[in-house]
Amino acid sequence: MLDKLDAEFAFGRQALDVRAYRQELLSSNIANADTPGYKARDVDFASSLAGALKKTGAVQGASNSSTLAMTQPAGVTSGMSMVSTAPGHLPGKQSLQATGGPTDDFGTVAYRNPTQPSLDGNTVDLDAERVHFADNSLHFESGMTVLSQQIKTMLSAITSGS
Repeated sequence: MLDKLDAEFAFGRQALDVRAYRQELLSSNIANADTPGYKARDVDFASSLAGALKKTGAVQGASNSSTLAMTQPAGVTSGMSMVSTAPGHLPGKQSLQATGGPTDDFGTVAYRNPTQPSLDGNTVDLDAERVHFADNSLHFESGMTVLSQQIKTMLSAITSGS
């Protein structure tokens, strides 16, 4: 049951993880706007998320093989015992084990093609980076709102029966 509950939030977790990583890359680009030879980096949000969902089995036919290992739902394995007091109860031989991996695998980082090449080799377009940064921030906030609402709905369902 815990693995199903965890799987309910898997998409939101994966999306927020990719957005947070992308925000780090964009802020690094902005910070290095005047660094000679710096190449602007970014991650393709859609393909990273599709790759993560393909690994979890949530999406069929996703095209990217890169995955987000830490965003996998936790697995239920044997190890814990519970007492059943009625014939319809679960056998009670489950324990929650994290099945994720390292957090640094958020897809393939790509370099941007410069729209306005500079003589010093820096490919950061500060105006474009600010737009991407604001857009990513807005999507992160909306993702947090959706995930918070899902949690509130679950809590409401849990507490309404008692």
